[in-house]
Amino acid sequence: MEVASERDVCQLCQGRDSTVASRGSINLIAEMCEGCWNRFANDLAAVEGATAPPSPVPDEDDYETSGPSTCSKCGGRVRRMPTYYDRWVDLATVELPAKQVPERYRWRLMKVPVAYAPITIAVHIRVIDPLPSDPVIPAHALLCPAEQVEMPDIRS
Repeated sequence: MEVASERDVCQLCQGRDSTVASRGSINLIAEMCEGCWNRFANDLAAVEGATAPPSPVPDEDDYETSGPSTCSKCGGRVRRMPTYYDRWVDLATVELPAKQVPERYRWRLMKVPVAYAPITIAVHIRVIDPLPSDPVIPAHALLCPAEQVEMPDIRS
């Protein structure tokens, strides 16, 4: 049986666990055990709509391309992107002015430096409101013909 050290304390449950690690793509969230991390990330994903399945990891021996990701509901093309909390979101393939996208569907892409090459992740916009004309990437759910999303009145 492995004994957890003092630094292996989960910041959420305060339990000692050998699975405690820096969690998230940009290591800015917290030191959490695997159980707390999964509950936290799944809850956040449910709120933000980041419920897409992960993109498959390409086999280095397979020279066939897997093709673009598609929506499981409408079959339309999507940009499947990882989030900073290790979940995936389907984004639209177009940018729109922020005034045309309800707040809960606004995303941006951000390059994050990692050891060997930068990765691009999706970041939900919620702390700083963009200007009405600023481009944002809507979640695919907003534009999906199979979803029932109420659009804001943009006549102003």
